[in-house]
Amino acid sequence: MGNNTKPDKNHLLADARRWHKKQVKWRRHLHQHPELSNRETQTTAFIKKLLKETGISLRPLKMTTGVVAEIVGKREGPTVAIRTDIDALPITERTGLTYTSRNRGCMHACGHDVHMATVLGTASLLNEYRDRLAGKVRFLFQPAEEMPPGGARPMIKLGVLKGVDVIFGLHVDPHLPVGKISTRDGGVMGSVYDFDLDIIGRGGHAARPHNAVDAVVTAAEVIDSIQKIISREIDPISPALITFGKIEGGVARNVIAERVKLTGTSRTLSTSVFKKMPSLIRKTVSGVCRARGASFEMTEVASYPVMVNDAATNRVYEKTYRELFGARKIAETEPVLGGEDFACYLEKVPGAMFRLGVMNKKIGADKPWHSPEFIIDEESIYYGTALLVGATLEYLGSR
Repeated sequence: MGNNTKPDKNHLLADARRWHKKQVKWRRHLHQHPELSNRETQTTAFIKKLLKETGISLRPLKMTTGVVAEIVGKREGPTVAIRTDIDALPITERTGLTYTSRNRGCMHACGHDVHMATVLGTASLLNEYRDRLAGKVRFLFQPAEEMPPGGARPMIKLGVLKGVDVIFGLHVDPHLPVGKISTRDGGVMGSVYDFDLDIIGRGGHAARPHNAVDAVVTAAEVIDSIQKIISREIDPISPALITFGKIEGGVARNVIAERVKLTGTSRTLSTSVFKKMPSLIRKTVSGVCRARGASFEMTEVASYPVMVNDAATNRVYEKTYRELFGARKIAETEPVLGGEDFACYLEKVPGAMFRLGVMNKKIGADKPWHSPEFIIDEESIYYGTALLVGATLEYLGSR
């Protein structure tokens, strides 16, 4: 083929298959050496080494972990960004794999090792097509997706989206058979508002409650009242929830607690509900505390918007995958209230995240995200790579 001709379907698939064996090797190395959020130093070094060996240029990034790389085509054109997360979870692995995690208490139980291997292979193959690219492709290897407040906003603040026209993202799905992908337009993953509440009373003897302000009783009333925000102040057509996952307070059974800490999270698929939720929580807590003679402190821990997929980007995914593997391999993503800081990129530029099927019941690859027994079918890396390469070429007008 000449430099300015597009690779046909068979050529692209053959090239993606050629890289697959290396990608599996990379994925297994990353799986064996997982690192927690903002501690991904070895992961960062591994990614940089592979990119340099492939001849892909690294861009400056003033962060301890994370990598930004870029391929510049021979002709002018738009810029496509492709993002992968790189951190793991504080989970002790129980898969029995030969390449199980060597870092006890740390595991790639959400598929970020698959994301990295897929994007590294995508970068390697697109670099081979550099001479026929009309534009640029920027690769974002983002730290700290799993830990609030997340790594997306710090990267955005450092300018990683400057000049970007569209951003692609992927996430493995253990409920979707390998070989399939899924897409959905609009809100697909929930907003996240993580917050801490300190309920402050006045300590005293358990036998003389009238001389104290019971922070435990007040906190219980706060929890009950906050649930009424969902049932009575939010449109029931809008999915939303508030969960308190942790309560800390008190010193002894015969001592009225002076202070109780509540750790909570709110999720919704409605941008308008997301924006007003903090004030609704604050208003409710204020009213309960005022009635009981207590005070409170409210601290925001993390805030991610609703992840809203761009329809035009999804059409690029679907057209590409249909041409490569057929229309029956494309499903519709079910919306969930789990959070994803890829949403922060989508606030700034158009883009979408597709789901990549990794389920294969024959090998036990059907456990949910964040399970210590989470396993994926590595054939999924091939499908994800072919789609990302094809979609990038489609967007840049190179195929």
